[in-house]
Amino acid sequence: MGLAFTGKAETTSNQMPYRPFGKTGEKVSSIGVGGYHIGMTKDPQVGIRIVREALDNGVNFLDNCWDYNGGESEVRMGQALRDGYRQKAFLMTKFDGRTKKAATEQIEESLKRLQTDHIDLIQLHENIRMEDPDRFFAPGGAHEAMLEAKKAGKVRYFGFTGHKDPSIHLRMLEEAAKNSFHFDACQLPLNPFDAQFRSFQHQVVPVLVNMAIAVLGMKSMGDGLLLKSGVVNPVECLRYALSLPTSTVIIGCESLDILNQSLHVARTFQPMSEAEQRALLAKAKAPALTGRFEPFKTTAQFDGTAANPQWLG
Repeated sequence: MGLAFTGKAETTSNQMPYRPFGKTGEKVSSIGVGGYHIGMTKDPQVGIRIVREALDNGVNFLDNCWDYNGGESEVRMGQALRDGYRQKAFLMTKFDGRTKKAATEQIEESLKRLQTDHIDLIQLHENIRMEDPDRFFAPGGAHEAMLEAKKAGKVRYFGFTGHKDPSIHLRMLEEAAKNSFHFDACQLPLNPFDAQFRSFQHQVVPVLVNMAIAVLGMKSMGDGLLLKSGVVNPVECLRYALSLPTSTVIIGCESLDILNQSLHVARTFQPMSEAEQRALLAKAKAPALTGRFEPFKTTAQFDGTAANPQWLG
């Protein structure tokens, strides 16, 4: 079935499995808390409690983005990280700016909202256009903001994200090599449908593994859209993504029930056998090939920077 998680170099905290974060020497929890969904709850305290419950239960990887819910997601995460919780977290956020100026301003705003003096992993958000790598590496581009932030001690590691097309991810990696720029992490959709349609799993993950870049899985359930197909359930989707060579799989948790279910899957995780994977892929094949349940690849529905081009700078 191709590349799989080997189970090597795994440690635990509060029964939470930890995995290597690329070649950095860091260890991150096998599941991470997604920032978007904690900003969706009507009561801010629910989002704050989800973050703290996760950290108290051994999850250390936290995902966020400068634009999530108009900044509310970062504000809530910053509040959750008070009272000593920041020390428990491997904190990641993302920016949208393609210019040095826009990226610098967004990184500074994220630091204030998150109430921290440094971000562990900063990522370029939505690498979804063929020209995004060109803009990122252009003179006065966002890569300069990243380098300056790291030099100032405001960020530790670099990454990029995207959900549109594997070829765009590959182009970013090619441009990084040309510019002698090293990404420590890459975030991409990984699920049983992706494996059969414009597949990041088959086209990008082997390259990341070969380069020792941390693989950050997202959309293991396609923001819940995969479940609407009626052929897969949350547990098998999460198990599938965890069975790949991921450093962490980021979960959208808008309730404690979803968090607790994800904690249980992570703590009791056993890699899917090849037979289990084949069976899952077989029942997902017909709906997967339509692209209908991965609209983040086939439509502009999830393209925040397309709806708000001013964020790019």
